[in-house]
Amino acid sequence: MGTDRRGDGQGRVLGLFALLGCGVVLLSACGSMPVTGDVKAVDASQPGDSQVQVYAVAPRDNATPNEVVDGFLESMTSDDSDFRTTRKYLTRKAASTWKPSAFTTVLTKAPNRSDRPFRDSDPGITEITYTLTGEKVATVDAQSAYQPLAPTDYNESLHLVKENGPEGKEWRIDLVPDGLLLGQSDFKRLYRSVDKYYFAAGRTSEQSTLVADPVYLRSRTDPVTGMDTVTQAVRSLLAGPTSWLRPVVDSRFPAGTALKKGVTSLAPDDRNVLKVPLNKKADGVGQRSCRMMASQVLYTLRDLTSARVGQVELQRSDGSPLCVLGTDQAEEFAPDGSSSGPDSQYFVDAKGRVERIPGSAKGSGTPEVVSGPLGDGPVRMGAVGVARDEQRAAAVSRDRKALYVSSIVSDGELPAAAVTSKAQNPNDRLSVPSWDGRGDLWVADRDPGNRRLLRLTGGAGKPQEVTVPSLDGGRIEALRMSADGVRIALLVTQDGHNTLKIGRIERRGPEAEQKVSVVELRQAAPQLTDVTAMSWSGRSRLVVVGKEQGGVQQVRYVQADGSTAASGVLPGVNQVSSVAAADDEQLPLMAATSSDGIVKLSPGDNWQTVVKEGSSLVYPG
Repeated sequence: MGTDRRGDGQGRVLGLFALLGCGVVLLSACGSMPVTGDVKAVDASQPGDSQVQVYAVAPRDNATPNEVVDGFLESMTSDDSDFRTTRKYLTRKAASTWKPSAFTTVLTKAPNRSDRPFRDSDPGITEITYTLTGEKVATVDAQSAYQPLAPTDYNESLHLVKENGPEGKEWRIDLVPDGLLLGQSDFKRLYRSVDKYYFAAGRTSEQSTLVADPVYLRSRTDPVTGMDTVTQAVRSLLAGPTSWLRPVVDSRFPAGTALKKGVTSLAPDDRNVLKVPLNKKADGVGQRSCRMMASQVLYTLRDLTSARVGQVELQRSDGSPLCVLGTDQAEEFAPDGSSSGPDSQYFVDAKGRVERIPGSAKGSGTPEVVSGPLGDGPVRMGAVGVARDEQRAAAVSRDRKALYVSSIVSDGELPAAAVTSKAQNPNDRLSVPSWDGRGDLWVADRDPGNRRLLRLTGGAGKPQEVTVPSLDGGRIEALRMSADGVRIALLVTQDGHNTLKIGRIERRGPEAEQKVSVVELRQAAPQLTDVTAMSWSGRSRLVVVGKEQGGVQQVRYVQADGSTAASGVLPGVNQVSSVAAADDEQLPLMAATSSDGIVKLSPGDNWQTVVKEGSSLVYPG
């Protein structure tokens, strides 16, 4: 068997082999590579098996043009070091200029090529062009950033000529696009999503919190750099944030900081200490900055190694320790801004009161009405958003006309409405509110005559309108703020469909006069034609309720960059109206349904009913 290269099943097998067994020791916990037994050919496109290692085979003597094109495409799916074997399908000039690391194009399936009947007896043919086609769904750029795309036609060409070789003239490719061309199954086998971390910009050292910046790295050794995945992650971290996130984050590593020359493998020692040798750019860094740098490394590598890194030691260019930081010491820079996490979930009961479900680890405590006017006040509420410190909440009245902010831990009078919508239709009024990690409150007024995204600094004062220049006529139906305060998830209605988009929050000017905007909206779930509910679930993942074209409602995880999370689709649940997840992914997923009330899904379990009547379920945030 070869790779799944031809959609019509006519692709020729060119000898791509795989060893099923131990991959990189750091990732698979295997101690050695088997050295006996048969080598068996496998499908290089087996989904989900990242330990399948594929080896490329050079073109045979007098290979036909069809064989050369097939071999080249199949060889791109291999673990070929520096693509040396892959380059043998190219002319000498093309081999020296082809840049496989420029970007990666991802197709739904491996590419098709135009079929060219060819006879060696026809000496008049000295050049030939092939057309490669498929359905493009994503790209990965030179920064390893993933960009999902609405499915579009892919159409590129390969040009072949006859080049003099040791055995006479041989067919080789002389015009080839830069980058790699992979089907989705090969892409998932070869690459994995990694969150690298930077600090939210514009905050003091004491207020600093880490922000996840997802990238895709090779699952084992990168063919171009020769680095294992851990070293790739550190190298990518040192290179700086991706272009989309760069305007709103900072790195504590001085500009130009890189790994010491020649470092291609990093691994924790027997005490779980990872030593990271740096170049001279970092030699003069102070201890506070160094500790912040080390926290960036710790959180970036948190999910990468089978032997968890317990401590990071950054080293100067001469090998001496620059600083050492342990995981417990890095908690002050936790990406969610708090190491304690939420204590409860909240919802609105059938009487319009805000209630609390204590004990979020199980999500099964006895609900209790919160203190203050949101729990037992004169106005019936329809939706709620709770501040991350769980001291205050913002609730929207049942008619969606007014937003109130009040304490939920002490009694008092209901304050005047902080925001009021003038829309005639309740469905055109205020959205469910959301709090960011800075303590700011966000809400959308969906009034057709005055659509606004509003922010209340510190949850109080006069609402400030936030500009969203890339909405292109769409209307914000719902919003959820990330804990780091630099990203916002939006449900946007346009052309009769609800789509999920992620925006970057930019702040300019001093706090008292700050101008805030949401820019560069990007699709986060392009495979879903209609999204009805969503929530952040971890630092760069969301849980989404929606439908594919012609499909039924499903609950699934997606990454903030728009790629599909490894955990995929969750167990089905009927008629979900809202969904809630915590930054701590070990806490249960909660959902409000029209048929079963409020339900929860704990890790490794099935959906269970928690409360029979209730709506607008949320975790703090």
